[in-house]
Amino acid sequence: MLAAYDLLLSEGYLLARPGAGTYVADTLPASRRGRATKASTARRDPRLVPLTLPGADLAPTLQPLPARDDFRVGLPDVSAFPFDIWRRLSDRTLRRVARQTADYADPQGQGALREAIAKHVSFTRAVGCTAGDIVVTAGAQQAFGLLARILVVPGRTVVAVEQLFYPSLREAMLAAGAKVVTVPTDDEGMCVDRIPTEARVVCVTPSHQFPTGVAMSPPRRAALLAFARARNAVVIEDDYDGEFRFAGRPLDALQTLDRAESVFYIGTFSKSLFPALRLGFVVAPPWARAALVRARELADWHGPVLGQEALAAFIAEGHLARHIRKMRKLYGARRTALLEALARHGAGRLEVIRSDAGLHLSARLHGGTRADAVVERAAAAGITLPPLSRFALDPHAPGVANGLAFGYGLIAEQQIDGAIRRLVALL
Repeated sequence: MLAAYDLLLSEGYLLARPGAGTYVADTLPASRRGRATKASTARRDPRLVPLTLPGADLAPTLQPLPARDDFRVGLPDVSAFPFDIWRRLSDRTLRRVARQTADYADPQGQGALREAIAKHVSFTRAVGCTAGDIVVTAGAQQAFGLLARILVVPGRTVVAVEQLFYPSLREAMLAAGAKVVTVPTDDEGMCVDRIPTEARVVCVTPSHQFPTGVAMSPPRRAALLAFARARNAVVIEDDYDGEFRFAGRPLDALQTLDRAESVFYIGTFSKSLFPALRLGFVVAPPWARAALVRARELADWHGPVLGQEALAAFIAEGHLARHIRKMRKLYGARRTALLEALARHGAGRLEVIRSDAGLHLSARLHGGTRADAVVERAAAAGITLPPLSRFALDPHAPGVANGLAFGYGLIAEQQIDGAIRRLVALL
């Protein structure tokens, strides 16, 4: 009873008069009177800008809910993740943090994690960097937002993206006020000669173009870096699915080839580990590092320390490398099964776009069939897969409307042949 009186007094509903007792307040607190009205008004106020921008398709996880045969892209198989090891490392981190004095952490990221990431990408991708070059982010999405914040002048900066691209990257640039233009791609990646001369930021996925899977050829890489030097532009390199390569020699990252400090290299652990981890990083040129760290500090000060420290130990003790090797074998078997099924059942109807890496394959339909119609019929038959048009600014552009993407991160190897057979029957 006393607690209830204390609460009503603190909220302003009761008034205590010494020597006279406690009385109900004559008027309600102002913040309480108008709350419902203000909230309803805010919901319908036409001056408010909607959060989702026109044409937004925010993330792979916002695709239709999974069906019996799940070919969604951008999602890894977490059932094979060594959660027992992760739990042990997390517990050890928690015990250590419990013995420390309470304080905020470094906006750039925990030193142990930045050191582990630097060694990892130097070994696996030949990215020349040190712990001081790295800024830890909440996944690739926050990296896009932070870079947009420091690189884009609202209403002036022209940002070039690939014709087919990761939607959230474009949304981050648009939200910062950039003028976003698309550049055609072919079997060698982005057509560098089609980049507008006024572009000052170029966003690419050179190792495994999203979503076609094409790798940017060495001549195109050299041409892109030459463009950046000549135009005083910067390149945002998203090393999408770069960990999982199944054929051919890995091509050098653009950051490895860069001599003009024009490349921002973005990596994430959402595909190699699991999306809920929400940890990624940017390897930033020296001239931009302070601004990027400041942007991270203003955004959320720093990421969760426990997750960063656990990941640092996971990498340093070799668990990440072992897990990637295991998953490369598992995904490789699924990829082979998918290629064989597409060749067996889809010959003459589906043309696979060559890709040597990643967690999905893309293919184009022959005979004028529209991919969105096939996707609808497939969903009714219990098969979930996205059309390539979902990742295009213009869904009717040539080579876009007839494309399909097949993710193999979630579907079991033994399901693939039957699913493709049923899909082709729908054509």
